[in-house]
Amino acid sequence: MNEKRTFDVLFSLLGIIFLLPLFLIITLLLKFDSNGPVIYKQIRVGLNLNNFELYKFRTMFIDSDKKGLLTVGNRDIRITRLGYWLRKYKIDELPQLFNILKGEMSFVGPRPEVLKYVQLYDSYQRRVLTVKPGITDWASIYFINENQLLENLEDPESYYINTIIPEKVNHNLHYIDHHNLWIDLKIISFTIKRILIRV
Repeated sequence: MNEKRTFDVLFSLLGIIFLLPLFLIITLLLKFDSNGPVIYKQIRVGLNLNNFELYKFRTMFIDSDKKGLLTVGNRDIRITRLGYWLRKYKIDELPQLFNILKGEMSFVGPRPEVLKYVQLYDSYQRRVLTVKPGITDWASIYFINENQLLENLEDPESYYINTIIPEKVNHNLHYIDHHNLWIDLKIISFTIKRILIRV
């Protein structure tokens, strides 16, 4: 087991144990807030083009993803009352600790995309699929307000495909070429700071 995987296993397990009371509270709140499962599962593309189920706390009403894959603005009408707060502070991402423990993800790495957008990658961009995807990365920090950025655009999906995806990929390729445990800790620290600023 390499250094990165050891870090992932140790801290995902500790995180799950430590956050278990919070998971239980969120489960109860979700049950009272709206109908549907507590955990939302979505197929994402991971290492070497292998698909896996990414876990999140459900923040939208049932079948909302059939109306579009992008979330536009924090007040997207598909988002539940509780879902707004879970998304704002990235709490909805915490179940991905289980993805990390299973070996499908890492704490730090390119955010996994859905197949629809991965199919648009050129051969150069597909290099982001040569490392394990993560909960956070440089691109996640840079685009932490992505939903608001898309909110007032006439064609948010076109902007996402033609502008945001290429920029995200560039950040991810830079990470692939310049990463180590110290860089990972730095990215985790910056991510936490950016989230806390929103509190």
